[in-house]
Amino acid sequence: MDAFTELCVELLSPLGPVRVRRMFGGQGLYVDGLFMALIDDGQLFLKADQVTRERFVAAGCLPFSYPTKDGERQVMSYYRPPEEALESPPLMLPCARLALEAALRAANAKKAKHAPRSATSKPAAARRRTGGG
Repeated sequence: MDAFTELCVELLSPLGPVRVRRMFGGQGLYVDGLFMALIDDGQLFLKADQVTRERFVAAGCLPFSYPTKDGERQVMSYYRPPEEALESPPLMLPCARLALEAALRAANAKKAKHAPRSATSKPAAARRRTGGG
């Protein structure tokens, strides 16, 4: 693990044990099994969503982006933390919490989307036809 990755692990560790996994030429950072940050080209990016994105933007944080095959740039929902947060675990903690909360919401939404329907529930159309529910 390089020095910058070690620093990022240290900065995020107040949230819990941090696991690092190689991915797409960079690294993914996980806390409690939740993908909450990535490192690419020596820069840390924290997960954001509709709830937290504006807080990162208001702080002047830049989004993670990469070039696509057609020459465009794809912008992802990961943002660099403020520079001062990279120098201090107490300053990183609020940003890291936002990222972990966004990762948790994403995981819960994914679970809800793929949750099996109960054997007793009927589709709405079937309930209307039978008058049951």
